[in-house]
Amino acid sequence: MDRPGKLNRGLSVIDSYKLLKEGEALTDDEIFLASALGWCIEWLQAYFLVLDDIMDNSHTRRGQPCWFRVPKVGLIAANDGVLLRNHIPRILKNHFKGKPYYVDLLDLFNEVEFQTASGQMIDLITTLEGEKDLSKYTLTLHRRIVQYKTAYYSFYLPVACALLMAGENLDNHVDVKNILVEMGTYFQVQDDYLDCFGDPETIGKIGTDIEDFKCSWLVVKALELSNEQQKKILYEHYGKPDPANVAKVKALYNELNLQGVFEEYESQSYQKIVNSIEAHPSKAVQAVLKSFLAKIYKRQK
Repeated sequence: MDRPGKLNRGLSVIDSYKLLKEGEALTDDEIFLASALGWCIEWLQAYFLVLDDIMDNSHTRRGQPCWFRVPKVGLIAANDGVLLRNHIPRILKNHFKGKPYYVDLLDLFNEVEFQTASGQMIDLITTLEGEKDLSKYTLTLHRRIVQYKTAYYSFYLPVACALLMAGENLDNHVDVKNILVEMGTYFQVQDDYLDCFGDPETIGKIGTDIEDFKCSWLVVKALELSNEQQKKILYEHYGKPDPANVAKVKALYNELNLQGVFEEYESQSYQKIVNSIEAHPSKAVQAVLKSFLAKIYKRQK
């Protein structure tokens, strides 16, 4: 089944820019430039996903085989990833050179790429074969991985692009960054939840967090809520590839009512984010943040 990406991150640049212009009609040129930045984010995402799937030895992505699993592609996929990454400075040079915010855009993409790669590094080294140790899996570690690996490029980057186009200085919007990173954290907790409890048909991928010994929000919560007996089950069965072990972990998740614990987290987190958005002085920025939250609250995929 063909399942293209949802293009959320790219489309968010245009949506955000429209909201920042507060109802002012956008010119064709503005729509074009916002779209170009949207594509830059999509190329960045594609580059990370292609390399990520190789590193994680994944099988499917968006309902299809991972790119490196396609016959005749194999590890050539690594160079394809590098080419995708190189689309970004070329697009920026073609369409933004001469704009007052050109250097800020270059800096922004470089910075966000570094943050994402750092998040990926923490993620990979905590799941290393010889280093497998559930006791280091805490909410703090989970949060750090998520914020660096996902939140910056998926949530902050599209809004930062729109802010730069609108002539804003990003140094004046640290609060916006913090709210978006918080939203990204909430989004990833949902993702961890859907990896285990979502419908593979709907989400387009088969979850493998348990097999991959991932520092998932679910396992962190399970460790927090488990008694000694239950902890033992986790230590014994988490991160093992065969289905019997995975089933044991999932059974424990159900026993601990992690679905209920997640729903509780979801409503608390949502309220907290709404409160911080409503504290923001600019109505236009509030509208941008609220539109983001509306896209992700209670999503199924």
